[in-house]
Parts: sequence; structure tokens; C-alpha cells
Amino acid sequence: MHALVLLVLPLGACAGAYHTSSDGRLQARINDAYKARDECLASSASAEGAATADVVLLAGAAAMACTAETDKLIEVSNRDGDPRVANRIRQDSEFRARGIVLRARGQTSS
Repeated sequence: MHALVLLVLPLGACAGAYHTSSDGRLQARINDAYKARDECLASSASAEGAATADVVLLAGAAAMACTAETDKLIEVSNRDGDPRVANRIRQDSEFRARGIVLRARGQTSS
């Protein structure tokens, strides 16, 4: 029984070893960056001409207009600098912009 307690104590001490007080601040910065990017996309994708322009072209233009916000999101959330992660975030920006355009046109529900 004594040996079991000695094994459990070191394992229990590791449970919180990978979480730091800065994790909450980092998550808040990531959330803020997502919010800024999404607000920019909503503003840009619902600009004049939304009813007549091609959805893909309009979404691409909105994503381009929000490059600074997307880059900030990549900076705070991709701390390892992985190009695949950066590419996925950029693709997500275009995907979200398409959804905004389609919702503005009443072509999708949500």
C-alpha cells in the first residue's frame, strides 16, 4: 500500500505541470483575434454588390480585405509557425466569408 501511494504522488504532481497562468491570457488573445477577424469578414462580405457579385469572388475579396486580422489570428494561435496551420486559418477565413455572403442572400440557414 505504501508503494502505491509513492507512485500516485509523483503522477499527481504532473497533472498541472503543463498548464500555466499564461494559458488563460493566450486563450483570451486567440478569442479576441477570432472575434476581430470574424467582425472584419462580416463587414467586408456584406459590402455593396453582395446581391450581384459571385459568391466565391466576394468571399475572396472579403478575406483579402481582412488579411491583417487573419495574420494576427495566425500569429497568436500558431505559435510554432506551422505553415499548414496558417494555411488552414486562411482557408477558414474564406469559408466563413462565403457563409456570411450566402446568409446575407438568404441562401443558407443558421
